[in-house]
Order: sequence, then C-alpha cells, then structure tokens
Amino acid sequence: MAGFIDAAVQDIDNRLKELKEEESRLVAARAALAGDAARRGPGRPAGSSSPRTSSRTSSTSTNGSTRRRPGRPRGRKGGNTRSAQALNLVRNQPGITIPEIATAMKIEPNYLYRVMPKLTADGLVKRDGQGWTAVEQNGAAEKA
Repeated sequence: MAGFIDAAVQDIDNRLKELKEEESRLVAARAALAGDAARRGPGRPAGSSSPRTSSRTSSTSTNGSTRRRPGRPRGRKGGNTRSAQALNLVRNQPGITIPEIATAMKIEPNYLYRVMPKLTADGLVKRDGQGWTAVEQNGAAEKA
C-alpha cells in the first residue's frame, strides 16, 4: 500500500510541475498578444514605452495612490482661464445662467457646474435665482 501512495504522490507532483510550466507559457503568450510588455503608442519609435505605463509605475506611492510628477503645475499661468472667462461674463451680464455662459464660451455646461461653485466659494459670484451675479466688494466689482 505504501508503494501505491508514493507513486500517486509522485504522479501528482509531476502533473503540478507540468501545469506550472504550461501556466508560464500561457502567461507569456497572453502578454505578447495583449501587448503588456512595453506597448508603444502610435508614432512612437521602437523601444520607447507608452507614457501611461511609465508614469504610473514611477509615480505610484507606497499606499498605491498615484501622485503627480514634478514639472509644470496644474492650471494656466495666464489669467485667461475658464473661470476668469465665466467671471467676466457674469460681470458683463448679471443674472446669466450656466447654459448661457456655456454657449458664450463654446463649451459644455457640465464643466461650469464645477467652476461656478468655486467662484462662489472664493466670494466672486453669487447665485441669483437661476442666474449668477458678481459680488461687489468695497462698492465696486473686484477685478479678475
């Protein structure tokens, strides 16, 4: 009986070894088909990896969250941001609505539903029914 058990254990070990080898071959084939190994973007020279792959791996912190790489800060340097444009429209047309602002700026209104509350929090505009008006400070509207 002991000989039978030893043979069965040996057969199981051999089969597990075969399955591990097959798994490694399948994983390599999948990676080659899916392009997991340094996939290039369109127009990129051979040997260069996509910016998505390299920036995510290098900018991941120890807790798994991603952080921005050093370089140009978010936002624009000039004063011609969308929030400044929206603020100028509100100053020029008190009571203007978000859809009207979006049409004038030639953008989708959903973006303005994030911009306008920030301008409200900064004390630059306030809600007036469905529309928006500029907040007057020291008797005159604040300059952008």
